[in-house]
This record gives sequence, C-alpha cells and structure tokens, in this order.
Amino acid sequence: MSSPPYQRAQKALANLKIAVRDYLESVGPDGATNAEVGRALGIYHGYASGQEGHVSRTLLSLLEIDGVAERDSETRKWKLKPQNFIPQN
Repeated sequence: MSSPPYQRAQKALANLKIAVRDYLESVGPDGATNAEVGRALGIYHGYASGQEGHVSRTLLSLLEIDGVAERDSETRKWKLKPQNFIPQN
C-alpha cells in the first residue's frame, strides 16, 4: 500500500515512536512508566473513561518489538536497551 493516507499514517507512527524513544533517552537509564511517558508527551488518552494509557503503551510495545526499549518487570519502568542509549553530554 502506498496511498497518501497510508503514507501519512506510517509517517505519524514513525514520528510518535521517535518521540517516545527521545523521551526515554532524556530520562536516562532509570526509565519511566507508561503513565510518565504518556503524560510527558500528551498522549496518555484512552477510548473510555478510566481506560487511559493505550496509545503510549502501544508505542512502548512497538519499540520493544523493534528491540529498542524494554520494561523492567520489577519497577514497571520502560527504558532504552543499553545499545540504544546515547548518553547526554
């Protein structure tokens, strides 16, 4: 598929993933929760009252699938995998 709507959707998805990655890089190796990521980027919304966090959680999962981010099962925080972290000077 290469229709204009498809291309726009793919570009938007790529930009959202980059924003999440950049945010995780900015918070450093301690990482951030789904809620922290979503609220910081203004994407912590849901489809119904009380169901927030779906957008940010989906993007974090996509970054996990891409091998860019991982979730610490104990802290429940998301962070960049070590090979994807570029220390800020």
